[in-house]
Amino acid sequence: MLNRLQESDIKLLRVFYAVASCNGFTAAEPVLRMQRPNISAAIKKLEERLDLVLCHRGRGGFQMTKEGEVVFQETKRIFNAFDNFVFNLKSLHDDYSGHITLVLMAGLPLSMHLAVSKAVKSTMKKFDDIHVNIQTRLYNEVEHVALSGECHLVVSTYDMVKPESVTFHSVGHECAGRLYCAPSHPLAKYRDALPDTVKIDDYPAIGISGLSSANYIQDENRLAIQTFSDSFDACLSAIMTGEYVGLLPDYMAKEQGAGLGLVPVGGGKWFEFKHELFVMNGKNTRLNPVLRHCIKELSYFIKESQK
Repeated sequence: MLNRLQESDIKLLRVFYAVASCNGFTAAEPVLRMQRPNISAAIKKLEERLDLVLCHRGRGGFQMTKEGEVVFQETKRIFNAFDNFVFNLKSLHDDYSGHITLVLMAGLPLSMHLAVSKAVKSTMKKFDDIHVNIQTRLYNEVEHVALSGECHLVVSTYDMVKPESVTFHSVGHECAGRLYCAPSHPLAKYRDALPDTVKIDDYPAIGISGLSSANYIQDENRLAIQTFSDSFDACLSAIMTGEYVGLLPDYMAKEQGAGLGLVPVGGGKWFEFKHELFVMNGKNTRLNPVLRHCIKELSYFIKESQK
């Protein structure tokens, strides 16, 4: 069993990371510039070193085990942090080359994804030896990844008390939202307004992990949170069961819920919120010219996309 990482283990982990990312041995061949027998031998050696079965391969195709999934996620964290270390080290010598990692909050609208693409393209064009890793994280993970060194920049809404260890760059845009229900839910008939006889806490609601509890209170009314989801996407799925009401950004109701008949409860005046969108970075991240340019371009293109 592995007790200490050696240089040879890092090489084996890189092979596994490529195979897992490509979802197969054959697809990983051009990435690794290795032939399949050599890839297979490296994975087998890594499994022996870890004393774990990481993946199944055969007629059923490539499939990672539960242990393989854990190793893959931890390997991703290691290599993200290592790439960031190398990039920051180079920048101390005014060498702006290498990989930067940009994390997007899961569930952002397509318009923002397109804006991020334009900002990344602009950054790569200005600094021609830069490569950008774009990843997603759940809402309750964005603060952690900004702090941990796993990434350089995070694009996310944020409505909690801002920790001093994270720098927040406002992009001048707020994501508005409100309380929604499915067309089959009992509250759907009150599309225009809720009568005074209706008590909102009589209806089970679903919450979002990491979202401030203040979002669930409106004057004397409080949502009856019965369960939690880890993203707005999962919250949408729970709402569409017809069993729960829940908070959703308006962009999600329009883009993903357009054909689902989502109903804003009580004419959309219930539990309205506006979550400001930020580009975030940990205080330990050195904002060199590459990252400063990327922040500026992200702010510009995101703002333009919402006009």
